[in-house]
This record gives sequence, C-alpha cells and structure tokens, in this order.
Amino acid sequence: MPKNSKVTQREHSSEHVTESVADLLAHQEPVDYKRSVLNVTGEAWDKQKEGDEELDAENRPAWNSKLQYILAQIGYSVGLGNVWRFPYLCQKNGGGAYLVPYLVLLIIIGLPLFFLELAVGQRIRRGSIGVWNYICPRLGGIGYASCLVCFFVGLYYNVIIGWSIFYFFKSFQYPLPWSECPIVKNGSVAVVETECERSSATTYFWYRETLDISNSISESGGLNWKMTLCLLVAWSLVGLAMIKGIQSSGKVMYFSSLFPYLVLVCFLVRGLLLRGAVDGIMHMFTPKLDKMLDPQVWREAATQVFFALGLGFGGVIAFSSYNKQDNNCHFDATLVSFINFFTSVLATLVVFAVLGFKANIMNEKCVVENAEKILGYLNTNVLSHDLIPPHVNFSHLTAKDYNEMYRVIMTVKEGHFKELGLDACLLEDELNKSVQGTGLAFIAFTEAMTHFPASPFWSVMFFLMLINLGLGSMIGTMSGITTPIIDTFKVRKEVFTVGCCIFAFVVGLIFVQRSGNYFVTMFDDYSATLPLTVVVILENIAVAWIYGTKKFMQELTEMLGFRPYQFYYYTWKYVSPICMAVLMTASIIQLGVSPPGYSAWIREEAAEKFLFYPTWAMAILISLIILASLPLPLVFILRQFHLVSDGSNALSVTYKKGRMMKDISNLEDNDETRFILSKVPSETPSPMPTHRSYLGPGSSSPMEMSSAPNGRYGSGYLLASTPESEL
Repeated sequence: MPKNSKVTQREHSSEHVTESVADLLAHQEPVDYKRSVLNVTGEAWDKQKEGDEELDAENRPAWNSKLQYILAQIGYSVGLGNVWRFPYLCQKNGGGAYLVPYLVLLIIIGLPLFFLELAVGQRIRRGSIGVWNYICPRLGGIGYASCLVCFFVGLYYNVIIGWSIFYFFKSFQYPLPWSECPIVKNGSVAVVETECERSSATTYFWYRETLDISNSISESGGLNWKMTLCLLVAWSLVGLAMIKGIQSSGKVMYFSSLFPYLVLVCFLVRGLLLRGAVDGIMHMFTPKLDKMLDPQVWREAATQVFFALGLGFGGVIAFSSYNKQDNNCHFDATLVSFINFFTSVLATLVVFAVLGFKANIMNEKCVVENAEKILGYLNTNVLSHDLIPPHVNFSHLTAKDYNEMYRVIMTVKEGHFKELGLDACLLEDELNKSVQGTGLAFIAFTEAMTHFPASPFWSVMFFLMLINLGLGSMIGTMSGITTPIIDTFKVRKEVFTVGCCIFAFVVGLIFVQRSGNYFVTMFDDYSATLPLTVVVILENIAVAWIYGTKKFMQELTEMLGFRPYQFYYYTWKYVSPICMAVLMTASIIQLGVSPPGYSAWIREEAAEKFLFYPTWAMAILISLIILASLPLPLVFILRQFHLVSDGSNALSVTYKKGRMMKDISNLEDNDETRFILSKVPSETPSPMPTHRSYLGPGSSSPMEMSSAPNGRYGSGYLLASTPESEL
C-alpha cells in the first residue's frame, strides 16, 4: 500500500480510527469475496446457485398494472363477511352508533397494521414465511402459522362457495324452488310437507333440500352427493384461477372484484323502490348511543375490522410482494381500507332495504292471519262487536287499524287475553329479528327475493355475486399458502397449486356430509380467531420492537420517497400492540364464558336447538387452535437452540463494479454507523433488503451481506455492526 495512503498514515498515528468503509475501499479493485479467501463460511462457491439467487428477485412475477393489484387487494379484503356479518353487527350493536367505534378502530388498528403488512411484503418481496424469517428468524413461525390458518379457513370457505353454486343453478327456474312448500302424497291425499309447514319454504329448502342436515354433529349421515359435486366445482374454479399465479388470478380479479359492486348498486336501486325499504334503512341507522359505552360492542367492532382486512392470513403480504419497490403502498392501504368500509355500509343499505320490504310483507301476513282469528271470535260471540272501532274495515285492514283493535281487546280482555292467541304484529318486531351468516344469505334474503318481480333474475345475480365475493377472498387466502411455500421451497407453481386444491378437496369432504354444516360452524368459530390474533400481535412486535420502528420508518422513507406520518410510528409501537393484546384477552375470556356449542336443526321439531359439542368434537376444536399456533413456539425453540438453520447465516459478499447498495443496519439513537452509497445517485435500492446474519444470542456480525443481487439493481459491500439484540 502506498506510504501516503490514508490507511498507512493512520497506522502511525495515535488518533482514533473513524475511517469509513467507503474510504477504505476507494483504492481497491472490485472483488467477489464469495470466490476469495474472505469467504469465511468455508462454503464452496456454487456458480449455478449464485446465478439463481441473482435472477430470483428480478424474475419475480409482477402485476400487469396498478389497477389489477388494487382490485386484487379489494377482492381479497371485501368478502362474504361484508355482506352478511357487518349488517348484523350494525343492527345488533346500536345501528348508526356502531359505525363510530368501527371507524375509530379501523383508523387506529386496521389501517396501521394493513399498511405494515403491505410495506413488509413490498420491501422484502417474499411471502409470509420469507418476510418473517428475514425480520426476525426466531419468529419465523409466524409465516407457517399463517399458512396453516389459511388452509383451515380455505377448507370451509370454499364450501360456502359450493352452497352458492348450488343455489345459483337452482335459480334458473320459475317459480323459484324455495318459494313454496313441496306437496307429498299420503296415500290418496296430497298434503304439505310437515317439516316445511312448521317452518317456512326457504328454511325447509336450505336445511332439507340443500344440506339434508342431520340432527346433530354426531350423526354423520354419509356424504351429500349434490354438495360434494358443488365443492368439486368450487375447488376447480379456485385451481384454475390460481394455477398460473398472479398471471391468471390477476385477470380473474377484474370480474370477481367489480361485479359484486354492480350487483349491490342494482339491488340498492331496486330495493329503494320496494314498499317498506325506507323503514328498514331508518331502523338500521337510527343510532342507539347508549350502546357505544358497552365494551362488547368495541370488541366485536375490533374483531370485524381485524377480519375484514384479512390481517395475519398472509394474503396481503403475498399480493404486495409482487409490487415494484417504489409503489406507494401507503396510498394503497388507505384506499383499500376505506373502500372496504364503504362497501360494508353499501351492503348494509342493500340488506336492510330488502329486509325492510320483507318485514312489511311478513307484517301484513301477520295482520291478515290475526284478523281472521278476530272475525272467528266475533262470529262465535267470544268477542263483542262493540270492541271493534267503527272505522275498521276488515276487507281493507291496515296495520294501524289492527294495532288499535289489538290494544282495545287486550285492555278489555286482560284476564283472558293470552287464551285468544293474538299477535301484536309490530313492524319493529320483524325488523329486530337478527339474522347473520348463512341464515341471512340462504334464508332471509332468498325469501325476500321470492316476492320480487322477475325473482329468478335477481336470485341469479345475488348468488353470482356471492360466488365472486367468495372467489376473490379464496384467491387471496390460497395466495397466503402458495406464495410463501413456492418462495421458500422452490416447488413448481402449477404442480403445488393443483396438489393443494386436490388435497383440500379430499379433506373438505367432512363439510359435505349431512352433518357438515356443524363442522363449518366449528371451523368458523374456532380455527382462526385466536391464532390469527396472536399472529398479528407478533407481527407488530417483530417490526416495531425487534426490527426497530425507527429503522422501519427510515426504510419506508427510502422506499416510498417520503416519510410516513408520525401517527404510524406511535400506533405501531404502542397503540396497536396494546389494542390487539386487549382483543386477545377479551377473545380468550369470551371462549371461556361462552360454552362451545352449535345450533342444530331438529327435523322432528322443525326448529333450531342449541347443543353442546361432544367430547370428540371438543378434542378436534382444541386441536385446531393448538395446531394453528404450534409453529410459533416450535420455530422459536428450534432456532433459539440452533437445532435448525434459518438459512441466513451464509456470510458472503458479492460486489459488482459501479453498483453499490445502500442499506441501513441500525437507526437507533446515537448511531454512528457509516454506509456505502451507490456511485450513481439515481440508483434505485435493491428490491431485496440485505439480510442480517443470525449468529445466536449476544453475537454480533461484523459484516452483513446483500442477499439478492440482480442485473437491474446490482449489489455491493455492507459493513456494519448489528447486535443480535437489535434484530
């Protein structure tokens, strides 16, 4: 080395050396240290492997357009829950007043965590397994837990799509098959089916014709071949949409994401023209402000926000990982979050406009039936004609006239009123009947549509909408499985996708036996709620407290070109973890307080009855929760005690002349680390952030590497001291 070089001068000086790595390398020729004596790992240089790694990020599939990506995220987050869960919660928890806690929690929990998942996926450009292995190898189990939950949810979610497919094909006939009770012959006499007569035509069609349901979860009853065939069609649709990755699923999203909005708008316009629609909407949005003080309302609002955005499943990360590095994911997070919210409000308007119409129909039916009872009592002198107001006309009896007559009779016959068997027939009572989930979609809404003019057309549109809503969510859910597995284990995309769909179909046969609906309820209630809450809490902690909020904010600044609001710093570091911890605690308490059970349809009684799960079903239920959560402690223990490698401890550096990468290793207070900057100021940072070497507790790495050099971005040296405690 020349005598006048900076390094030589420093050797003969007593001053503290603070020379930057950039200065030290200024006079050196570019060297690939993986092929040199500085390859300290002792690994043999594999030219083929290195070439594959360099091309990996560059060859990663990408969305054809920003619109396609936004539609994919909307299609994933806007699902069946927006149509049949949110309206029920809104009605149950104070009408318009429920929107206040929901919106507050959307802003302080939903939006920040949704932005966080979008950002880590776009920054690291890997599925959930790769992302959390990079951020904190010990918490790498987060990705595997997400995959398991996605699998459990996908199993039963596709069954619901199968039910919708069955109703869709049954809608191509007039009158609709669930509009009237079937007639059966008893010898030479034709009578109405007893089970249907004691319930309703739509209820009978759902439980008997569609599900052919057994009386309890313990009575399997064998496979329902109609539902088995529909489930096969549903998995075939998902497989075809997913087989080419985002190249195929992205195109499907143009239809599956936009069509539901067309149908909702059509239903809203049609619903508003129906008699009684305004009654339903007014009932829905009349605020009951006292409900806002109920902690249960806030818990249910937080849970709905959590699931509405698809947090923790890995689908959000998977979709975001196919973005360009400079995509404005903050804008995407805000846009998708509020589109999701307004979609829920739109669906609520549609549902209660239609249910308001149905309530008026049912109320008129109640008035007619009870008016006939009163006429019978008048003709048999049980009631006196003097009790009937003079202006009442039984030929054109209105609900108002009946209510007036009802109150008079109740006052006069107070001692014997119950024996008369008269109903109040109040519209408010009909509107207060809370219906959610399958009961709303396959019973209440289908019954309302039978009273529509051209009812088959509206039925076809409605169930085609449900199919598309379900398909959009299923594509995101399956991406939460396929993307991280393909990224991590380098399996062939088409083979894995087809194999996954076939395996899921075979396992999903438990949902299409006659007792299958009870298993759907079990999986829906217990397979995802608690494990996903834990997953999202650990995601938040991994980024905010282990990786470092300041460091993450700085990387976002470099990636986006602007610094995100300080609001996100405080929500990620303090507000969201605390809120999620409270939600998890409340969920555990709710599980303990509410005995695990399900609503069984009893054929002989033609009614629902709450039953407790038998011992073997409880074992399955507990196993679901444990299995979904098991990767979290398992991966932590394996990596804590170095029983398995995290794949990040290959210490090597590659360098290409003229292409050096800038990276931030530590942005905590008093950080004096200096970094190598690109020689070209306009050079874009590598899409794959440099990965820290995982050397165990208390260890530090004097050298870190760029793990994904590629032809477009290049790579370079990175030397920095990063203690394990700051990983």
